[in-house]
Amino acid sequence: QVQLVESGGGLVQAGGSLRLSCAASGRTFSRYAMAWFRQAPGKKRDVVAQISWNSSTYYADSVKDRFTISRDNAKNTVYLQMNSLKPEDTAVYYCTAAVSGSYVYWGQGTQVTVSS
Repeated sequence: QVQLVESGGGLVQAGGSLRLSCAASGRTFSRYAMAWFRQAPGKKRDVVAQISWNSSTYYADSVKDRFTISRDNAKNTVYLQMNSLKPEDTAVYYCTAAVSGSYVYWGQGTQVTVSS
């Protein structure tokens, strides 16, 4: 069982930055692929960025060159650095951990609101 706790969300003006953190419980964090998803009101939950156990990364086109996902296995934490934020980035952001290729563990989410 893995518990995930997100932090770092908030209200920011367009063009600003935020860094989200996701702290994971358990001793096998380094083995998990991790990801950030987001869900805006009335929309489905979509992947934002993924990072594998060996730190290879994937980004949605909408956030490429603005967001950076990283992990610190010593701290059991994954991060999402978000720069040049846009109003369309407003959503609840969720951290998730994969087991055998499926994202099965989810955090409670953290709200990010970008004002224009």
